[in-house]
Amino acid sequence: MQNEKCKMKNVRSFAAALAVTLAALAPLATGDEGKSEATAAPGAIRCGNLVYGRGQTSKCFSHHFLADAEKMTNIRTEHAFTAVDAASSELFNFPFVVMSGEGAFTLTEPQRENLRQYLTNGGFLVASPGCSSNPWQSAFRREIAAVLPDVKLTEIPMTHPIFRTVYDIDELKTKHKGVKAHLEGLIVEGRIVCVYSPDGLNDTSNAGGNCCCCGGNEVLNARQVNVNLLGYALTH
Repeated sequence: MQNEKCKMKNVRSFAAALAVTLAALAPLATGDEGKSEATAAPGAIRCGNLVYGRGQTSKCFSHHFLADAEKMTNIRTEHAFTAVDAASSELFNFPFVVMSGEGAFTLTEPQRENLRQYLTNGGFLVASPGCSSNPWQSAFRREIAAVLPDVKLTEIPMTHPIFRTVYDIDELKTKHKGVKAHLEGLIVEGRIVCVYSPDGLNDTSNAGGNCCCCGGNEVLNARQVNVNLLGYALTH
C-alpha cells in the first residue's frame, strides 16, 4: 500500500502547489466567466467516477461542474470523469471522486480497505443517491461506517468554509419545495474527507444518456456546490 500512499501524496502536493502558485480559488476577471470550454491543460486535475460493489457506477453524476471550476478559478481540470474501481491502485491517482447510484449495494472487503486508505491519505469522496434511492442511501451509510468505523457522518453547518471556497452559498435549493437539504461530512484529523448529500448533487439534467431525477429530489444549485467541494478538496 506504500506505493498508493506515495501516489496520493504526489497528487496532494501538486494540488497544494497549484493553489498557492496560481491562487487557484481567486475568481478570474468577470469577462472570463463566459469563455468556452477549453481542452484541459497538461497536468490538469483528474476526477474519478467510482465503480463499486459488483460493477455499479456513478454514470448519472454530471461532470459539467469541472468546467465551471476552471472558468471561475485558475484550477485546471480534465472536463470529464474517469471511471476508477474502488479496489484499484489507480484510485490514488485521483484527488477527488464521486459516488452515486440506485438500489442496494455491498462493497467488497478489498474495496473497503482501499477506500479507507484513500480517505485517510488525502483522498476526497462526494456521495449522493440517484433518484433519492432509499436502498442506496441505507447501503451507503452502512458501507461508509464499515470503511471508517471510528468516524461518524455529521451535518455540515452552512457557516462552514466549504460553502465559501468559490461561490458564497447560503442555502441548498431543492427541486421539492419545502425540503430543507443539508450536507453531511466525515472528518479525519480536522479535514472533511467525504461529503454525503441525501438529496441529489448529481445535476442529472446535464448527465446525458438515460439519466433523470425520476421523481426524486435534487439540489438545484448542485453545480456551484460541487465546484466548492472540489476547491475544498484541493486546498485542505
